[in-house]
Amino acid sequence: MTDRPTGDVESPDKLESMLGPPDPIAIRKQIARIDRHARDFIALSPFLCIGTASADGAADVSPRGDPPGFVQVLDDRTLLIPDRPGNNRTDSMRNILENPNVGLLFFIPGFEDTLRVNGKATIVSDRDLLGASVVNGKAPKVAIRVAVEEVFLHCAKALKRSKLWDPAAQVERKALPSLVRMIMEQVAEAEKPPADAEVAEAEQGLEDHYKTGLY
Repeated sequence: MTDRPTGDVESPDKLESMLGPPDPIAIRKQIARIDRHARDFIALSPFLCIGTASADGAADVSPRGDPPGFVQVLDDRTLLIPDRPGNNRTDSMRNILENPNVGLLFFIPGFEDTLRVNGKATIVSDRDLLGASVVNGKAPKVAIRVAVEEVFLHCAKALKRSKLWDPAAQVERKALPSLVRMIMEQVAEAEKPPADAEVAEAEQGLEDHYKTGLY
């Protein structure tokens, strides 16, 4: 891990002197359990981002998505996030094995509000727990269980500024090369870019995987 970078704002006091104190409701809204509003929000959410860090503090944020309500609320202090097939980098879970602290950000399509949940995570493989996460007849092999410590709703300013759900703000996919081409060019040697036929074959392979390998 690299040395900690420095800036010209180096203390909470200086930060507050520049930005002002937090709104009292922003502090008071934080609760330590999944109440009925948070439970309803999670039930409607098909997508979240999970933030983790390794033992030495190297940070990672990873997306998780499934049908709405895929995150189980086991009780008012425990969540269960199923793990689906991917590329097996397992960055989030490897971090959790070293450092259990996690942060979750839940989204609902069309909602500009978000839900934040912080807590401590473990990796579980209990079949009884995983059985409720079966999709297309397939259960996950493991799941992330989160012991909830902090829960609060986040206002819509960021999504309003970004116009994330505004159809007029949507960017056409052709604005960038395909995912496959970008990755292949990133990993290729500079003097040997991938051939078009090689890219096309890999793109078809990815599309086939999307059809058969989501679960």
